[in-house]
Amino acid sequence: MIQSMTGYGKAVATFQDKKIHVEVKSLNSKTTDLSMRLAPIYRDKEMEIRQIVTKALTRGKIDLSLWVEKDTAASATPINAALVENYYAQIKDIAAKTGIPEPADWFGTLLRMPDVTLKTDVEELSGEEWEVAKKALLEALGELNAFRSQEGAALERKFKEKVDNIERLLHELEPYEKSRVPKIRETIVKGLEEIPNVDYDKNRLEQELIYYIEKLDISEEKQRLANHLKYFRETMAEDKPNGKKLGFIAQEMGREINTTGSKSNQADMQNIVVKMKDELEQIKEQVLNAL
Repeated sequence: MIQSMTGYGKAVATFQDKKIHVEVKSLNSKTTDLSMRLAPIYRDKEMEIRQIVTKALTRGKIDLSLWVEKDTAASATPINAALVENYYAQIKDIAAKTGIPEPADWFGTLLRMPDVTLKTDVEELSGEEWEVAKKALLEALGELNAFRSQEGAALERKFKEKVDNIERLLHELEPYEKSRVPKIRETIVKGLEEIPNVDYDKNRLEQELIYYIEKLDISEEKQRLANHLKYFRETMAEDKPNGKKLGFIAQEMGREINTTGSKSNQADMQNIVVKMKDELEQIKEQVLNAL
């Protein structure tokens, strides 16, 4: 079964006053290329998150984001009321002693004083929160893998269609292949007869024709291409990642098609080969997305 390297997954989990968001995307890549954007509180878990992702996902350019959304009321920075009262009393006392006018905007003045709105607590990741976040991470990865399977099924249908087309075109070569031998002989004999005062050895001509026709024979190329098409189908049915293997088979298919084209000395045969190349090129483009 084919899986695509393209995928998307998202999950949201709730822990106390927080919403933990996990979003993961993947594109095609020859290797596993993982980039992560984590909320500061989860940075200590970077290596563990990386291990979880690389275990769940094989190959691809993977982009993971994990961020936390807090309840607005709960996350508001607290005001140190006792410190505000202390500053207020000190300013009034100084104003009375020095004659300096009191501030017109008391709140604006007091809230700019040191440590009035300073948060002194340092947030730490608890074990309970990490378990909730990890569950969300696994859920997002599972969703991405399901997406990859759906895309892979579409790729498989496309590959089957293209392989069937190449096989059909391969059979279309047979009538031209059988008819071109008499045509080659007829053309050569006609050319010899048009040369005045030339006598030729018919036995030698037959020997040369056999040698020439053997050079143009595409039986082996057709057989090898048919084997490659069969192997491509079998590989698609394997229950493991096989994108690279399919790519290698497609390259071998291309070699046989190219050799067939170089031996095809008729326009109709060459037209069929061009169509085969077009079908194969579409396979090569899409096989890059196969896991």
